[in-house]
Amino acid sequence: MSKNSHAISLVEAVSMAVGTMIGASIFSIFGLGAEIAGQNLPMAFFLSGMLAFMVAYSYAILGRQIISNAGPISFLLKGIGDNVLTGTLAVLMWLSYVISIALFVKGFSGYLLPFINIESTPLAIGLTEAGIIMFFTLLNTYGSQAVGKLELYIVAVKLSILLIFIVLGMSSIHLSSIVPSLTPKGTEGMLMGSIVFFLSYMGFGLITNASENIDNPFVNVPRAIYISISIVIMVYVLVSVVALGNLAIPDLVKAQDNALAVAARPFLGQTGFALLSVGALFSIASALNATLYGGANIAYSLAKDGELPGIFERKIWFGSSEGLYITAGLGLFFALLFDIGAIASITSTIYTIIYLCVMISHYRIAGTYGGSRPLIFIFSCTMAVVLIGLMSYQYMTSKITFFATIATFFGALLIEYLYRYGRKRRFGIINNLSDTSQALHPARKDI
Repeated sequence: MSKNSHAISLVEAVSMAVGTMIGASIFSIFGLGAEIAGQNLPMAFFLSGMLAFMVAYSYAILGRQIISNAGPISFLLKGIGDNVLTGTLAVLMWLSYVISIALFVKGFSGYLLPFINIESTPLAIGLTEAGIIMFFTLLNTYGSQAVGKLELYIVAVKLSILLIFIVLGMSSIHLSSIVPSLTPKGTEGMLMGSIVFFLSYMGFGLITNASENIDNPFVNVPRAIYISISIVIMVYVLVSVVALGNLAIPDLVKAQDNALAVAARPFLGQTGFALLSVGALFSIASALNATLYGGANIAYSLAKDGELPGIFERKIWFGSSEGLYITAGLGLFFALLFDIGAIASITSTIYTIIYLCVMISHYRIAGTYGGSRPLIFIFSCTMAVVLIGLMSYQYMTSKITFFATIATFFGALLIEYLYRYGRKRRFGIINNLSDTSQALHPARKDI
């Protein structure tokens, strides 16, 4: 891509990914993380980051050469082809955004109600979740420019508040509370936590969804992916160290809905509780905003029509607003039906399947686009173990969640079948992919 004033720079790409990753996860599911991993939570976040690097290896190599705002779908089209599997994965990608919206709505409600001193009854939670969805839906219809400006301010505020939390909280840490537990139970919790909270790093993939707009994507796409994951690992580990070092694990688990705000009380008092609550609300709003208006619209367009619009603008729902209403409605449905742990687990499982298929695609086309096949094989096997671990966790902790995940997969398959064979839908983007592999590797033959 030639350099121009509209291109996304390396710093901007990193900021976009970091702002998305350090979103709702660190606030919404921190209490659940403390319950699963205990005092090994910092190590669990670190291991999750290592899993993210394994996936990032394929995204970085493919994303620098297959230049398309369709992101992982373009990788799958190159490696697997235009078939039912690719189509089903496109539908699953859209559904992953839908369920992520449910996660963000649950998290927002969990921080808002205690902050304004309203008891978290089922009725209050349900009404709050519906109100949040309606607000952001109406905000989008008001105008994309207003939404874009709002998102910029939200990202700046949430990162500043987390930095204050880390810096001020370091001085009052109880070191005995953050010493890793290497007992069998502690190790099991650490490994399970790293698998379940793998979703905390899923935002790095958005870099490939903007590759057409990134300046010098061959260089900056992989750099942005690796730099953003590295930054987020440091933030997650430091935040978890401060939280565990200042508040006992039983108290973090008890305050599951707003754990980080409660963790700020020991060293910042009620001011800290209010500050972190505001930070959480800004952060979750940012993630909800970016997901609903940034990613889900593109995913819906791909799942429905098989192609991106001629004019790419990630803040606009293309053609009509039907996708906005369907996505928002389904997001609210998941939020009302499942608790936050179940939603996090379903989201992680769907993303892991997409990541695994991208890695398999990379293995098949590594001869054209580069990458070590033995390394890709090892990473793919690791991701398969993660998928098995997630499904096992669901089955052991909530069979309803397990069967809901299965139903989501079969639902995606059914939707794809109806669109592919009922409406004769194919992926129009496959013939328009910008591919630099031939210029880079003229001796290789593209498959």
